[in-house]
Amino acid sequence: MLELRDLALAFAGRRVLDGLSLQVAAGETVALLGPSGEGKSSLLAVIAGLLRPQHGQVWLGGRDISRLPPERRQLAMMFQDHALFPHLDAAANVAFGLQERGVPRAAARLRAEAALAAVGLAGRGAAACHELSGGQQQRVALARALIGEPALFLLDEPFSSLDTHLKQQLIDDLRQRLSAMAVPTLLVTHDRHEAFALADRVAILQHGRLIQVGTPGEVLARPASAWVARFVGFDNVAADHAIPPAAFLLGDGQPLRTVKLVEPRVEGCRVVVAGDGGDWVLSLSARELAAQPYPQRGGRLAVGVDRAALLRW
Repeated sequence: MLELRDLALAFAGRRVLDGLSLQVAAGETVALLGPSGEGKSSLLAVIAGLLRPQHGQVWLGGRDISRLPPERRQLAMMFQDHALFPHLDAAANVAFGLQERGVPRAAARLRAEAALAAVGLAGRGAAACHELSGGQQQRVALARALIGEPALFLLDEPFSSLDTHLKQQLIDDLRQRLSAMAVPTLLVTHDRHEAFALADRVAILQHGRLIQVGTPGEVLARPASAWVARFVGFDNVAADHAIPPAAFLLGDGQPLRTVKLVEPRVEGCRVVVAGDGGDWVLSLSARELAAQPYPQRGGRLAVGVDRAALLRW
């Protein structure tokens, strides 16, 4: 287990981490989710030993590693920029850490080739970094991280430079590999879709504090605040509640409301109407659109809300 105990970190008087505590079980993936500048990467640097906190401890496997240097913490990191050595080929990049720990060069090369094959890069060990696509470079970085059999796996925005299709492919691949590892994994991201797709639990960070921790389903079903609700993607958020999409009622018997905006989408459209206390944003599916006249800007749409389905905090 990874255990963070009351971590505090400040730069020039500004608190980056403020009494942060978190546990990540062996075999569990936790996504640290928050906007840029909220301390996510600084927390990873503290865990890795690259920054020393002003207060608190980092425990791993039942021992305090707070004062150990990075090379003695038995962890692996993946960065958003891959951090590959440009003068080494793919296999040499993967084998580098093994050789630094005294594994003979030939043996390290064999293990590196096997690790590359495991991430779908069989036969590409001799390829130079510039000959590999962004996704292939990320797979090299993944093979390098996994080959050392770390006790802890840290991921810092590992998919931010990839296109949507490749990102989803690598997330699916990484999820399978993490499930086979009995080590705690901490993923840092500002992308809620990445967090919800990959993590067992999500820890939401604001101003250096964890304001909600739970499974993706728990966070979506009961956000802790208006700020959390907006951050995880709810469109219709008031001071004390959010309106989930399923709470909207369409059709006969509902009040007629003025349509202020219509944006066609691939599978339906996004509609903004004048709701109670402010505008409401609805995403209508093709099936919902087929059941009533297509909304027009300036026209009227029959829509109400099931008050019992509101999410309150």
